[in-house]
Formats: sequence, structure tokens, C-alpha cells
Amino acid sequence: MYTIGQISEMFSIPISTLRYYDKEGLFPDMERHNGIRKFGEKEVEALRIIECLKLSGLEIREIRQFMEWVREGSTTYAKRRQLFETRKAAVEEEMRQLEKTLDMLKYKCWYYDTAMQDGNEDRINAMLPDHLPPDIQNLYNHAHE
Repeated sequence: MYTIGQISEMFSIPISTLRYYDKEGLFPDMERHNGIRKFGEKEVEALRIIECLKLSGLEIREIRQFMEWVREGSTTYAKRRQLFETRKAAVEEEMRQLEKTLDMLKYKCWYYDTAMQDGNEDRINAMLPDHLPPDIQNLYNHAHE
């Protein structure tokens, strides 16, 4: 069993956030000893799922709905599976966008390194849009899709 302080440190989550999650019913079976919250392995795993769903873009009310489905049992497996499939697709799309953004950042770093080395942008501009070094051309092309 863990105290709220230990869980706060373990997950780098403010104690106030953990209290809020509890108030929202995200830890329905959490034990209390003399009014003090005691987090067991079930709450630790729930917290991992909560943080995953939050990072995937879900709001607390949607996470609460998921937790209600968990409590309802096996009849909600399909709903829970669909929720994770939808979030997986959203995260994959976000990753594609972030990869494109990362390629633009890499291209621009090369761009300004080259401009600083040359003292101007003339050589770069003469290479645009399709005569850049191959690795930079790939970055440029992906960033401009």
C-alpha cells in the first residue's frame, strides 16, 4: 500500500490532482485507514491507465466513463476496446504530425547553420526547392507535404 505522497512522487502528479481523481470517482474501491487514502496495486494500475488516456487526449469525464465501463464488467469489453482503438488512431495521427514538425525543425536548423556558415542565404535559395543535399531534401519534402 502507498500513501498519496508516495504516489504523487512515483507519478510526478500533484497531490491535489490525485485528490481530484478520487473525488471524481476514478478510484472507487480505494481503501482508507482512519480517513487516509491508501493506494494499492489496483489504484496504481488505474492511475497508469488514467495518465495514458489523458495523454492521448481524453478529458476526465471521458476517463470516468471508461472507469464506469470497467466496473460494469465483461459486457463493456467492446466499448473499452473501441475507446482504445480510437485513441490509438488519434495518437498515431498526432505522431505523424509531430514527425513532420520535427523534420521542419531539422531542416530549419540545417538552413540556418548553412546561412551562418555562408554569411547569407544565397546558396540555399539557389538549391530550393529540389536541389538540396539528399538527406536535407528528404526533410524538406516531408515537412512541406
